[in-house]
Amino acid sequence: MKFNTKTIHGGLLNVDPAYGSVMPPIYQTSTYSQSTPGGHKGFQYSRSANPTRTALENSLASIENGKYGLAFGSGLAAIDAVLKLLKPGDEVVSTNDLYGGSYRLFKNIFEKFGIKFHFVNMQDVSHIENYINENTRLLWIETPTNPMLNIIDISACSKIAKKYNILLAVDNTFATAYLQTPLDLGADIVMHSATKYLGGHSDVIMGSLVVKDENLAEQLYFIQNASGAICGPQDSFLVLRGIKTLHLRMQRHCENGKAIAEYLASHAKIENVYWPGLPSHPNHEIAKKQMNNFGGMVSFTTKGNVMTDAIKFVEKLKIFTLAESLGGVESLAGHPASMTHASIPKKEREKAGIVDSLIRLSVGIEDQEDLIADLKQALG
Repeated sequence: MKFNTKTIHGGLLNVDPAYGSVMPPIYQTSTYSQSTPGGHKGFQYSRSANPTRTALENSLASIENGKYGLAFGSGLAAIDAVLKLLKPGDEVVSTNDLYGGSYRLFKNIFEKFGIKFHFVNMQDVSHIENYINENTRLLWIETPTNPMLNIIDISACSKIAKKYNILLAVDNTFATAYLQTPLDLGADIVMHSATKYLGGHSDVIMGSLVVKDENLAEQLYFIQNASGAICGPQDSFLVLRGIKTLHLRMQRHCENGKAIAEYLASHAKIENVYWPGLPSHPNHEIAKKQMNNFGGMVSFTTKGNVMTDAIKFVEKLKIFTLAESLGGVESLAGHPASMTHASIPKKEREKAGIVDSLIRLSVGIEDQEDLIADLKQALG
């Protein structure tokens, strides 16, 4: 199947043999009857597996060109499961402009259990090997990154991971499988905060993992079941519904993102615009190589780098909603230094470019003329 077809049918053919429901039913149940001990129809207890969640996991695997999908209660729960593959003494190399919640999980939780993390500027992947040693087990990247929209070369990272026999995991939240499929570029694990573009309507919290390797999948399914950070059937249904329009929404997100980025880049009050589709982006050529388009996330800084100017701007917005999160049909604006990345020390934030005037936009699917008019009045 081509991608647009897979969002609707991938992994979901004949999912309801009982009544032929077109949409996978919501199996709102915790347990399942058995005819004899062990005599069941593939489901025993909904922490271990639920038919609605299984349908979602099959869909997730399909759109990412993987074989095994896993759905979790949040994106951070999915990352938590990956880190539980490790043991005390293991080391992780990650990008230095990581999502604040991932950074917090790494530094404030897993470092206590003896896992060491290195945060590296990965726009030039040659830096990565300087931090790999005999204890390194995982290379964790985001591309595009949150919130600087930096692009990391997935294929080049895969070559490094294979050279040293370590796992490569890619947070694909910003791009989604519509724009890039990391497993096809050599990644071992692809992760999503499905709360964002996969759900697409700002009404669900969920995370996901997709892999190709059976042994790795078995380890992660064991962790998913043993740790229990699963999502419920209602949430699974909502993300299944969201995936069915992913291709349509992402097309409009990309169109609007381009218009917004080009408008901001020409504005006299704007210092820097971060969007992979701009020719001025440092890794624009890599983005062109590994992505089909450039997404609806745009970050920028105002001239002077004054926090009060940034705060005033986001407070004046009318169509863009000042809120955490991203990837919904509605446009959102955020101030990373005081919101999504506040858990990262100021010194570390600024080294990665997350200055006090940085504003992150999640460009929705409204009419782009209305969105530009909103930005214009807020800047004026």
